[in-house]
Amino acid sequence: MTSLKIKTLLASLALAASGVASAQNQLLNVSYDVAREFYKDYNAAFAAHYKKTTGQDIKIDQSHAGSSAQARAVRDGLDADVVTMNTTTDVQFLADSGVVAKDWTAKFPHDASPTTSTMLFLVRNGNPKGIKDWEDLIKPGVQVIVVNPKTGGNGRYAYLAAWGAVREKGGTEQQAAEFVSKLYKNVPVLAKGGRDATATFLQRNQGDVLITFESEVVSIDREFGAGKVDAIYPSVSIVAENPVAVVERTVAKKGTAQLAKAYLDYLYSDEAQEIAAKHAIRPR
Repeated sequence: MTSLKIKTLLASLALAASGVASAQNQLLNVSYDVAREFYKDYNAAFAAHYKKTTGQDIKIDQSHAGSSAQARAVRDGLDADVVTMNTTTDVQFLADSGVVAKDWTAKFPHDASPTTSTMLFLVRNGNPKGIKDWEDLIKPGVQVIVVNPKTGGNGRYAYLAAWGAVREKGGTEQQAAEFVSKLYKNVPVLAKGGRDATATFLQRNQGDVLITFESEVVSIDREFGAGKVDAIYPSVSIVAENPVAVVERTVAKKGTAQLAKAYLDYLYSDEAQEIAAKHAIRPR
């Protein structure tokens, strides 16, 4: 082999090695729609922590949309290193597809859910329709903005919270079904994800009440200014867990398993839990 070919081969090997090294220091977090601000802050904190403890620089990319749509994208080939969702069903869907570990709930504390949230109502300032509880959402003339349960965990939690409110107050399954049916008849449009629902409510000025995660109050105040909405806590709501998992398929290919685990482990740290609380995401 000539010296030129050897040099070319060595250069190619060096380039490949640098590419592998780069991939090992880069993560893609595929997450749900309304978590983007939290993870923007968390990523900066984790990168600083990782640099301090290992001396290595890392790059973290984010992808946000409706959680179920994100889960399908990962199953279909989106190279997420980690998924941080808002419903266990979306992560279990990936486990059933062989993309994350079958025992993913045992990989991290609290069934791999480092934070939780709940569903509440956001109404326009002053609450002109006098909305106080679930029963007010089925009144004539009240328009409800909510996420499509087929595309986002936000929407499924809203559906289940409405159903559960009837059951918790002594209603039957049939009464719960009837209530939910009446509720969705007051929904003029189903949003694709949590942030789309917020845009529909505040930018397009549709609806009298928005059912969404508690954390949206902080995001709305930051984006639209304080005082645009009032938060109404219904008498009964639901615990919304935010599960996380390493995407085994991707980390095996990229060599990022250790970094991915460290990234999710740090979500349980005091610093990360405090960041979550600042975003109105409930710490464990």
